[in-house]
Amino acid sequence: MKKISILGSTGSIGTQALEVIKNNQDLFEVVAISGNTNIELLQKQIKKFNPKYVAVYNESKAKELKNKLNNPNIKILSGMKGLIEISTIDEVDIVITSVVGTIGLLPTLNAIKAKKNIALANKETLVTAGELVMKEAKLNGVNILPIDSEHSAIFQCLQGNTFKQVNKIILTASGGPFRGMKKKNLINVTPQDALKHPNWNMGSKITIDSATLMNKGLEVIEAKWLFDLEVSQIDVVVHPQSIIHSMVEFIDGSILAQLGLPDMKVPIQYALTYPSRVKSNMERLDFLKIRELTFEKPDTKTFPCLDLAIEALRIGGTMPAVLNAANEELVLQFLNGLITFYDIPNRIEVAMNKHTPIKNPSINDIFEVDKLTREYINK
Repeated sequence: MKKISILGSTGSIGTQALEVIKNNQDLFEVVAISGNTNIELLQKQIKKFNPKYVAVYNESKAKELKNKLNNPNIKILSGMKGLIEISTIDEVDIVITSVVGTIGLLPTLNAIKAKKNIALANKETLVTAGELVMKEAKLNGVNILPIDSEHSAIFQCLQGNTFKQVNKIILTASGGPFRGMKKKNLINVTPQDALKHPNWNMGSKITIDSATLMNKGLEVIEAKWLFDLEVSQIDVVVHPQSIIHSMVEFIDGSILAQLGLPDMKVPIQYALTYPSRVKSNMERLDFLKIRELTFEKPDTKTFPCLDLAIEALRIGGTMPAVLNAANEELVLQFLNGLITFYDIPNRIEVAMNKHTPIKNPSINDIFEVDKLTREYINK
């Protein structure tokens, strides 16, 4: 039985991971969970899964939860220290990192150093510190198992093959809610418009990233580190049906693709059961119901965030950290109605242009750049 700790159990990935675990109770045990402010949902999860540890990032909410539970058998932790503690528990085999933002970086690094396998759904960990994280994973013999549907698809297609046999990978994008529209149509779109994703049910931040195509840009950066690729070996195509989750083209010209209905529980389950597969009750893909599978070139004139992310990756060093921090803060401002849709890419580009990247940065360099970028965006 695999023992699991979940960073971000109250978010979209975390709640779906718990569904997978519930459907495979003979395979998994939840040892620890974490949230930020949604202690009502945490209470329900505690009742259902009986974890030994619960970390609440918001310290006042942690105290509130502790008072409500009044259970000496459950250790309530708080802050970053709490997230790190539940990432390094001796009995835990695998840590699901599904928190949003750079908050996931330190717990993930500490989990790797504690030799825990990582089921990774936190993009920012590899976007900001991919080289450091993958070096640490290799040093400690730790598997980084991707939960993103696109990276899971690549990971599955690579089974039985080596990175040296790969010519390139092809990441698929749905195109988001504004696919096919032009810039003039998007000047005044609202957060509510941008949150209407056509295929996937995701958290608000990643849904906005999908609308701007930044999500795909972040995935390009992740893929570079996960699969040890050059930028030139990563292509992006828009695939509106979201049936092909990504593809690998090998050096002999063969292409393998992973297909399925848009359901995040499939890659979650594969990451948790790897290297095995187990039966699931998830809906199956019926080819007779698929009318077409189509592909388009991304419109980076209308959606410049994809090119900004690729440029940050090419520059390297601390530039991806600037891209990520600026994007996080600007998406939050957009969701709060403080800026327009195109302020997101425009102000990211300004932040990148003002930054002099540090080559081969330390973890402290990355955190300092992250902090300064956020301050600049919010001033």
